[in-house]
Formats: sequence, C-alpha cells, structure tokens
Amino acid sequence: MVPELETPRLLLRPWRESDADAALEIYSQWEVARYLGAEPRAWTGSDDVRAAFTRWASFEGPRYGVWAIVPHEVGRPVGSALLKLLPYSSGEVSPDTEVGWHLRPEVWGRGYATEAGGRLLAHAWEQGIDEVYAVTYPANAASQAVCQRLGMTRLGQTDRYYGVVCELFRIARS
Repeated sequence: MVPELETPRLLLRPWRESDADAALEIYSQWEVARYLGAEPRAWTGSDDVRAAFTRWASFEGPRYGVWAIVPHEVGRPVGSALLKLLPYSSGEVSPDTEVGWHLRPEVWGRGYATEAGGRLLAHAWEQGIDEVYAVTYPANAASQAVCQRLGMTRLGQTDRYYGVVCELFRIARS
C-alpha cells in the first residue's frame, strides 16, 4: 500500500474513491492537463476518474505511488504527487525514478509542489533510491522552477521519455 507521508502543511495519502469529485475538478482543467503526457487531454467525466484511480491503485507501495496532496487546512485533495518509474518513449518501463506533481491552478504559488516534491525525494532516499529525475514540458516554467528549488540539476532537453520532447532534471542522494 502507498504509505501516508506528512509535511508541516500537507498530508500525502493514497487517493480514495471518495476523492472522485476532487480528482475530476483538478484534472478536468486544461491548465493542469496541458502538460501531461504525449497527447494532453482534460478529463471529461467519471470514466476518466475510474481509469486513473485504477492506474494509481496499481502501485503497491511503499516505494512508488501516486499520492493525493491534501493541505491540512483544506482537508481535501488539491493535486497529486508521484514517485514512479519513467516510461521510455518506446513504451517500455525504464529503471529511472520520476518525481512529479499536478496541482489545481487555484493553489499554484503556495509552495505545495515544492513541499510535496521534497517529501517524496526524502521518501525516495528512505527507500534506497539513489537518483531521481523530473521531466517537464519545455514551456512549463513553473514546474522547472520547482525542480530548481528542490536542488535538481537541469540536464537539457530529451525525447527519451513519454514520447515527447521534455526538459530533464536530476538529483542524487547525498
């Protein structure tokens, strides 16, 4: 099972069936979906939620997973944080661990992505992972800034993952 993780302001926990409405509110927004995958698409309904929950539940934990980002003062998910193996553009799974985050636009600029990403990096180190990567669309300056705040090094553009050209970042365990 994906473990619950905490920061001073956030609970990172597995997504629950009762979070379906919150997930749809997040991923139905083009501002969120535009930077996800080779063919970005905003969710349109419950079929998209069910498909995502099924994918996310496939992570048995404790090492990898997709976590709901729940600010303590809000009490409901405002986004997702993930730690998983990156897929090569060929479709095969790589041995490279990815950290990522997706947040609803209404909470951008509050430091939640940096806080959640930092907690997942600490979790990766606790799990014995030696290096972690992040990939962003070249136009996603906000996520690139989060990578830099996390201490990640920009390695340049690559088309190695997801079948898209992306900016690649890396950080190694100290």
